[in-house]
Amino acid sequence: MTEAVSPPDAGRLQTPIARILRPLVRLFIRCGMTFPALCDLLRELYINVAEYDFALSGKEQTDSRVSLLTGIHRKEVRRLRGAGAPVRLVPASVSRSSMIIARWIAAPEFTDEKGAPLPLRRAGDSGDGPTYEDLVESVTRDVRPRAVLDEWIDRGMVAIDEEGRIRLEDAAFAPRAGDDRQLYYFGRNLHDHVAAAVENISAAQPPFFERAVHYEGVSCAAAQDMLALSRRIAMEALQNVNREAQGAVQKDPGGTWRWNFGIYLYSEDESLRREAPADENGGTAT
Repeated sequence: MTEAVSPPDAGRLQTPIARILRPLVRLFIRCGMTFPALCDLLRELYINVAEYDFALSGKEQTDSRVSLLTGIHRKEVRRLRGAGAPVRLVPASVSRSSMIIARWIAAPEFTDEKGAPLPLRRAGDSGDGPTYEDLVESVTRDVRPRAVLDEWIDRGMVAIDEEGRIRLEDAAFAPRAGDDRQLYYFGRNLHDHVAAAVENISAAQPPFFERAVHYEGVSCAAAQDMLALSRRIAMEALQNVNREAQGAVQKDPGGTWRWNFGIYLYSEDESLRREAPADENGGTAT
């Protein structure tokens, strides 16, 4: 078990929290989420977290203690106990699509000699090798392959080539703006990155790997070159880890744990930022 340490005081958290929240506030305003609506959501989450994550062992969590932990009036606590956003809910279509795509890009029978996903023929079409139906049914038999195909074509995740084969498209890895998969992974990936960072801050020995290579004061051309290089290396890393994971889960008896390996890339023109000045020029890995 990881040894806990005293967390930083609230005052020291204000600057990093403001930086974390700035792009989120930009999204909220763009999407029409007002400050009162956000306050309502935060109020529910504060109560939900205090109720379940800060309960004392062997003791019932009371309205008074939740009120003390959160600073929210006891009447509001009593009204909202049990509320909170379903942060662990996975839409069925997202879970199903992710499992099928993960198998398509990793399983030897569905990839070529370079590890790239093969174009798949339909069942009954001429040719050798596995079919699209084989792929879907190797993951789930709860939905018809045709229904999955229609959904994927509509989302631009696959395309039919001139030979009638089904090819995986880039949209399978980068969902269209605002679709259900993108919004789900927006919440899941940010949650896991922040959760890992919080655990590292709270533990004497950081339990999670969290590092970044960052340079400031470079030209646009250099930034774009490094983005292209990083994107290629990142995609190779994700494919390699997924390939190993696919082999491991085939032998795994199953359990209650989950695991996530994520990579992010970002660049911006800091002269356009309307916030605190950038850090000193230079590069480092942290």
